[in-house]
Amino acid sequence: MTAPTPRDITGRTRVTGVVGWPIAHSISPAMHNAAFAALGLDWCYLPFAVPPERLPDAIAGVRALGLAGVNVTVPHKQALLPLMDELTPAAATIGAGNTVIVCDGRLVGHNTDAEGFLRALREAGCDPAGVPALVLGAGGAARAVVYALLGAGARVTVLNRDAARAAALVRALDAGHAHALRAGALDLATLRERAPGARLVVNATSLGMWPHVEGSPWPAALPFPADAMAYDLVYNPRETAFMRQARAAGAAAAGGLGMLVHQGAEALER
Repeated sequence: MTAPTPRDITGRTRVTGVVGWPIAHSISPAMHNAAFAALGLDWCYLPFAVPPERLPDAIAGVRALGLAGVNVTVPHKQALLPLMDELTPAAATIGAGNTVIVCDGRLVGHNTDAEGFLRALREAGCDPAGVPALVLGAGGAARAVVYALLGAGARVTVLNRDAARAAALVRALDAGHAHALRAGALDLATLRERAPGARLVVNATSLGMWPHVEGSPWPAALPFPADAMAYDLVYNPRETAFMRQARAAGAAAAGGLGMLVHQGAEALER
């Protein structure tokens, strides 16, 4: 059996998808539909463009329409949580979710981003144990990254343009990680101070994502630390401005496609 085409879809076809705003850049439909075809499943996966103010309606529709579940991406990962009937321990601790599973009519919120990021990071050649890391951004994706890095034994500094939001992330995730998690402002002065000691820098913002492909959270005036690795959660484009800045300084760099694949595999399995 192959993945259903529009002509093949019947009342038995299970429907899943991804909810985001914007969503046109997403390659998740191609990835998941290819997986369904390889597994011989009569399932299909669709993109759903949902503005923030319509998220409650969209999630209610997941249950009402009998969808098997959905993935959830920017900017909805934190706003998703209060709409769930139940959260996995990881999603509750992280304070963000990226996967909704419909189980006996109940909506269960999962987070597969943390494990997906960790697998992709190690696949790219970086073991974060004991590593001083900078995480740029403080949204739902950043929360999953920080959770994963702390669990792997890294020392993490979270920098965000709104420093208060970075501090809130630290307060939420600092339990049991004394002196391993700090917060600050994402500005030139702070980066000048923190960059020389970093061995891993993660872009967990949406800067540089299609269609605004020239954006980067790293200031042009500041050379990237050559002995650090750059990991960009953005996967479209494959080579981001942030990655180019790192490589120009002689640093290793990896994009977010590996994380997308690993978190998607986790979600598919569930």
